[in-house]
Amino acid sequence: MNHTAPHPPRSTSQPAPHIRSWLAAGLVATALALGGCSAMNAQNPPGMLKPVNAIAVGEQPRVMLAGADVVAYFTLGKYTPGTSQFQSTYEGVVFHFSSAEHKQAFDAAPTKYLPQYGGYCANGVVYGIPWGGDADTWKMVDGKLYIFGGQGSKDAFLLDEKANLALADRYWQQEVSGNHSFVQRARRLVFKVPHYKTGDELAKAVAAAKAGKP
Repeated sequence: MNHTAPHPPRSTSQPAPHIRSWLAAGLVATALALGGCSAMNAQNPPGMLKPVNAIAVGEQPRVMLAGADVVAYFTLGKYTPGTSQFQSTYEGVVFHFSSAEHKQAFDAAPTKYLPQYGGYCANGVVYGIPWGGDADTWKMVDGKLYIFGGQGSKDAFLLDEKANLALADRYWQQEVSGNHSFVQRARRLVFKVPHYKTGDELAKAVAAAKAGKP
């Protein structure tokens, strides 16, 4: 699935303050009320990795990146599906691997192979939104793995990689890490960050950059 925009809304207009407060409260309440659904449980493990881009697979409640082999990005330089035949559990999250060797490497140093920002789209985290993230759209930066929600999101992020990395690090550390993914999304869908851009705006910026326009 492609996610060119940091999140779905296309309008940059902000609701009136009292409406925003009401919307935020309603969205948070809804998120918490739906806390028993599989998506919420999958993305919000009890351990230190909360939140994560994980899904339920069979009897396993949360599998990172839908089973992608996180070690393969580092050793093979490509997206590689893993299998439940080779799996490890770390901080309440299940990781699948494509070989016994990759499982052993992960078990020896799990934090080395963890995707940044819980495996969510790095471009979404620039806007404080833990959302999306396709395992086959990625980039290594200084030995760290970054996942994107499709090529459009990756292109938008790369418009100013250094600045976007700084923003994503800031929002991840200050707002997202350790918090409930759905609650954080609800908050930032209503209270947008100052540098917020719609999907259309990002797509136009990417097109202009590819055309060599300022």
